[in-house]
Amino acid sequence: MERPKIGDEENCVLKGDNSSSIATSGNVIYGSSGGSTTLTSGVIDQPPANGTCATLVKIYGYECQELEVVTDDGYILSVQRIPEGRVGTRGNGDKKRQPVLIQHGVLVDGMTWLQNQPEQNLPTILADQGFDVWISNTRGTKFSSRHASLQPSQQEFWNWSWDELAKFDLPALFDYVYNETRQKIHYVGHSQGTLAAMVALSEGLLVEKIKSAALLSPVAYLKTTRSLLTVICREASIANLFGDSAFDPKTQLLPFLNLGNTLCAASGTNCYELLTPITGPNCCLNGSTYHLFANNQPQPTAMKNVRHFGQAIRNGFLAKYDYGSSEANMQRYGKAKPPVYNLSNIPSDLPLFLSYGLRDGLSDVQDVNLLLDILKPHHDADKLTTQYIKEYAHMDFIFGVNAKDIVYNQSEGFKVCFRE
Repeated sequence: MERPKIGDEENCVLKGDNSSSIATSGNVIYGSSGGSTTLTSGVIDQPPANGTCATLVKIYGYECQELEVVTDDGYILSVQRIPEGRVGTRGNGDKKRQPVLIQHGVLVDGMTWLQNQPEQNLPTILADQGFDVWISNTRGTKFSSRHASLQPSQQEFWNWSWDELAKFDLPALFDYVYNETRQKIHYVGHSQGTLAAMVALSEGLLVEKIKSAALLSPVAYLKTTRSLLTVICREASIANLFGDSAFDPKTQLLPFLNLGNTLCAASGTNCYELLTPITGPNCCLNGSTYHLFANNQPQPTAMKNVRHFGQAIRNGFLAKYDYGSSEANMQRYGKAKPPVYNLSNIPSDLPLFLSYGLRDGLSDVQDVNLLLDILKPHHDADKLTTQYIKEYAHMDFIFGVNAKDIVYNQSEGFKVCFRE
């Protein structure tokens, strides 16, 4: 049975004789005739009651659709679409709305873009400004934990790193959004979401369908990062304590999380300060939303992904995953060492906006400057804009209460990037 192209606008049709047995889950269709499986991307028929749309978007009067996008390697990704603003705030009139794809970082999911009131959340701000907004969720996170043939309990389910996010996840998402809208796509990434996009673009992926890219807390080179998370990534002896499948802080680090939450609640301080060793000291998070954040985050990722970050930290450059021996790398890549990513290959005429903060523990200023040293000589000067915010750390960019005024609305770079 032939698998339909990702993003195909037509309904999935199972071809075969009448003996095929079919089971459906939402809009994902499983055919069991002859051991073959057919999957199609699309709207979920029965969206989860605890999903992002139901709990964080529709309650404020926005239309929101829960969708699933299937990657070429079989992962089923959760996507939320906010096609327009609220009644009374719908920009653009009858004009066709420009699509924007928003991608979160590592150890969180798309819910982090919706921590505050709609007037402060990037997805709803953009929807109210007349954009067609799509929120993606990385493989392995709560609502993207399904696969065509694998279960999260299997080690093979977690056999991926940011190589695969760039090679499979983003292309599948771009294909689907483009096929639905027939327009080039603005992209907003945070943290790992910036890394996956830059790697994909450097490999010639996405370039025909992307209109611009806004990279918040850009992560590429990691030589000077100060985050506690990078210690886990960098030190193989520590990483090995967590096995070879998932790195899931909610289960593997539960006693520490519970202790931190208990001490924080007893002291009456802003519980977001618990994030400081990982993200740097965020300036502008609303402490009253911490309960919502702690209920949903952190999210799992693959230990292979953690180890790949560790390789980047130790090496000081970006390369594909190193399988640990010349023989294994030869089998995978045809050479003894993994290929190096060349970010200067990112199309020079693509509008890029990079925003970074002095206090960021993961996207360190020196590392961002190294990235800019790579990009600037090869990029059109009028297509590359940067913003440096002294007060900001890692999470301020996505749910800082003043991010709307400092980054989203007031930054000329962000406006240029989203100019139609």
